Amino acid sequence: MHVTISAKHMDLTQPIREYVERKMAKLPHFFDRLQEIRVVIERIPNGFHVEVMSDVERHRDFVANCNHRNLYACVDLVTDRAVRQLHEWKDRIRGAKKHVQGLRRRA
Repeated sequence: MHVTISAKHMDLTQPIREYVERKMAKLPHFFDRLQEIRVVIERIPNGFHVEVMSDVERHRDFVANCNHRNLYACVDLVTDRAVRQLHEWKDRIRGAKKHVQGLRRRA
């Protein structure tokens, strides 16, 4: 899995980069078919905007957004949203497979 971090209207310092990488490293634990994660951090007038795009195999990208005054809180919130999206998708896939097996007729 590859993580790409970019920043708009601000400098991306090493502590911020390390914090985001540490948080994004948790995402493959919830869904193992992640191919790439793109993180865009943007400075807005009232704080920060963070967007996480998770490229998943055989599905469109999952996108999670968050606005907050504190950058680290914003990264935490967007990570939680991305985890929820991946977890719900994984449950949906597993549930669909179990549901299809339950519909088979007995011979």
